[in-house]
Amino acid sequence: MNAKQIEQSYEIARQRYAELDIDTDKALDTLQKVQLSLHCWQTDDVTGFESTDSLSGGIQATGNYPGKARNIDEVRADLLKVCSMLGGSHRINLHEIYGEFDNEKIDRDEVSIKHFQGWIDWAKANGLTLDFNSTSFSHPKSGDLSLSNPDKGIRDFWIEHTKRCRAIADEMGRQLDDQCIMNLWVHDGQKEMTVNRMLYRSILKDSLDEIYKTEYHHMKDCLESKVFGIGLEAFTVGSNDFYLGYCAKNNKIVTLDTGHFHPTEVVGDKVASVLLFCPEIMLHVSRPIRWDSDHVTIMDDSTLELCMEITRCNALDRVHIGLDYFDASINRIGAYVVGARATQKSILRGLLEPVAKLSELELSNRNFQKLALMEEAKAMPFGDVWNMFCLRNNVPAGADFIAEVEKYETEVTSKR
Repeated sequence: MNAKQIEQSYEIARQRYAELDIDTDKALDTLQKVQLSLHCWQTDDVTGFESTDSLSGGIQATGNYPGKARNIDEVRADLLKVCSMLGGSHRINLHEIYGEFDNEKIDRDEVSIKHFQGWIDWAKANGLTLDFNSTSFSHPKSGDLSLSNPDKGIRDFWIEHTKRCRAIADEMGRQLDDQCIMNLWVHDGQKEMTVNRMLYRSILKDSLDEIYKTEYHHMKDCLESKVFGIGLEAFTVGSNDFYLGYCAKNNKIVTLDTGHFHPTEVVGDKVASVLLFCPEIMLHVSRPIRWDSDHVTIMDDSTLELCMEITRCNALDRVHIGLDYFDASINRIGAYVVGARATQKSILRGLLEPVAKLSELELSNRNFQKLALMEEAKAMPFGDVWNMFCLRNNVPAGADFIAEVEKYETEVTSKR
């Protein structure tokens, strides 16, 4: 898109938003500071570099589009390409299975910071920061139960794994001078009707208490719930209720994955409630279709509602926004960019909402006027403000990024 046209259109948009007492320059400055946590597993369909075994434990990537990353260098190259098409400065979210193991057989209760020092050095060299996840799936000892397993040997294995991941996350945060968020998600559950719910949840609580005995200063802990896993449909140990209670009691961050709730639940509605009782929220944003199918995030109603609720709560400093989808059926770099830009656009829409005026109308019980203004706000020239954000960041505006993705496919991923 032509820079002069973008600037001219933005000036008109700036004036129109000013009529609603909205400062578009302030909105752009705020968006500039919002970091997305980009999930490394979209590059290679959650394969990682620990083994070549198929995924298990409720994880499944569908599709076989050519060009997936085959090694760490290709993962890093793809991530840098994605970042080159996004305004702002962002984070990279790693799973433990993406360590540099150099063909050495390292079990998960033996992993250490040396397996991620290369990631730290790479992030530092490229002006990025890191987040981290323990990996409880796709392992001979994962089965149906890990941290909630009555078998002490298996349970202790996963406790040690998670302890080590927390230590790694803390060192990542220390070296990069930015607190690393360490997410814990375990697939634990049962396929059939379950009698001993209290037993399994008691074990999980005790495991978490043991894991969190050590306090760190350069990382933050968050815990992620789920409705069910593939093959574990009847019972999930780490339910939303379980983790909400645990996080509220222990001052931990709740992770809300937009695919981990029943189809009729509105995740945006949970933001204000969680923030009243927990210090912060970590988001894993994807697009569920009928189930936790992890389709590419788009600017749909649920994503808009979620991001606009964050801005309505003035909570951008307490909500961390990560992406979590793995679509192997389309160009993986294109999937990254579509999802990331859709999330940024949704945040910008929230920043451009006339919240003060809408709140005034609501509190004075002028609900017709509130509804009318909310509808009119949808027709405001939001796209012109978005294009200015892209221009200021020297990244492709409008649909120009499509050609960039196609060029990268021709020159790089198609040759893999």
